[in-house]
Amino acid sequence: MTNGSFTPRNHPEVRALDRSRLRDEAAVLLGEGYRLALVACHEDKDQLRIVYAFTAGNARRPVELVVPVPRGDSWVPSVAALSYPAGNFEREMRDLYGVRPDGHPQPFRLVRHGHWPRGWYPMLHSAEPRPALNPDIESFPFVEVEGPGVYEIAVGPIHAGIIEPGHFRFSVVGETILRMEARQWYMHRGVEKLFQGRRAQEGIELAEQISGDTAVGHTLAFLMAVESAAGIEVSAPDRLLRAMLLEMERMYNHVTDLGSLANDTGLSIIDAHAQRLRERLLRINKTVTGHRFLRGALTVGGTRIQGLPDPAELHGIARDVAELVTLTLGHSIVRDRFTGTATLPTPQARAIGALGYVARASGMACDARQDHPFADLGKAFRVVTETSGDVLGRYRVRAQEYAVSTAVVGELIGRLGRHRGNGVHTDPTGPGDGMALIEGWRGSITHRVELGPGGVLTRVKIVDPSFFNWPALPLALAETIVPDFPLANKSFNQSYAGNDL
Repeated sequence: MTNGSFTPRNHPEVRALDRSRLRDEAAVLLGEGYRLALVACHEDKDQLRIVYAFTAGNARRPVELVVPVPRGDSWVPSVAALSYPAGNFEREMRDLYGVRPDGHPQPFRLVRHGHWPRGWYPMLHSAEPRPALNPDIESFPFVEVEGPGVYEIAVGPIHAGIIEPGHFRFSVVGETILRMEARQWYMHRGVEKLFQGRRAQEGIELAEQISGDTAVGHTLAFLMAVESAAGIEVSAPDRLLRAMLLEMERMYNHVTDLGSLANDTGLSIIDAHAQRLRERLLRINKTVTGHRFLRGALTVGGTRIQGLPDPAELHGIARDVAELVTLTLGHSIVRDRFTGTATLPTPQARAIGALGYVARASGMACDARQDHPFADLGKAFRVVTETSGDVLGRYRVRAQEYAVSTAVVGELIGRLGRHRGNGVHTDPTGPGDGMALIEGWRGSITHRVELGPGGVLTRVKIVDPSFFNWPALPLALAETIVPDFPLANKSFNQSYAGNDL
């Protein structure tokens, strides 16, 4: 497959249907191997409109089920019994738009804060931006575990570090975790609404900050969705530059986690060297785009960098990373701490809809670079999987993916030659809608956009892989001991910011 002949995936097939047919249509698609990637509610002039986006691998065309909902009768039949992720999408939609999922098995609030006024749905056009807050009368209903010797440990929502808030409630006997409930969504930032009314180019700065460690991933998904909506073609060399930046983002994040996981077992010397290598990668990033986190290179319709990295330097760093991995896994205590800890079996990972390295460590070969490619990554690319589903599996997937990314970047640099991007900036001029899936370093990122007259953004729906993977953490923690929670949590390393939009 050559650069010039490569064609990104097709525009989704759209099926408009009445809500009475939603469950049956969704069941058919799920039975055919599709997964529910996104649910987006839209506020039209006279009604609400809900888009259910289903995707599948093997170059199959995505399918969108579009369901109109009357304003005065705003409900949809819940499909949570068919798809676990659908349950959270439905709860989010109810909290932000007021659309009730009829028959939902767990009709608890998800995004809604207990202080929000009743009847206030922040994504509606009529919603006051700063309503008068009420006393907290809707505290989150944690499940109480009872029995001899059971006690609770509460962690968060405020943490000692600089991470965003999140609360973990452990029910424990001795040191063994019987049940852990996680509560996110403490900071509804209104990111999706902030996109509305902006030009596409103006949305780039916002997309770069959806989740700070995923600037390339979210910006690229946003731009590819815009380009799909507007029918904008991106040249093959510029797509290769985008692929290179995506792999460079994967590399500096993976090496950070490889060090941090060793550190959580007490092997701090490995972490010190991993952070040294991360700093070298961040400095290389700045020579490529002018920003340590690779911001500023992506535009609507194009890519522009300041220079290509030195392949020899990248391969030298990769050798150092491989040495750190060998030292880490060669340490008997570290290996013992990793092995069998916080195991997520394949059936549970599949049922929960896990993505990224979490899914691949549990034997699922899901990767948007393979299933929804936008560029030819060459012979160096392969999807890395493990089957153990434990901390060791998630560590090994990261380590192998780092080596793969280094090889992919080296090959892409050779194919790019003198190309540094065309710096094209194309303003969308008309209405349209588009969706894009790309493999960020945590997993598949999905953006769906709608453009109004003049190409102004009217709706941007964002799905970070953390939305799918956070529910997998409590499952993996069953039977894990409390002292291993930091290690297990780091092995998942989900984003609070990408989740709490």
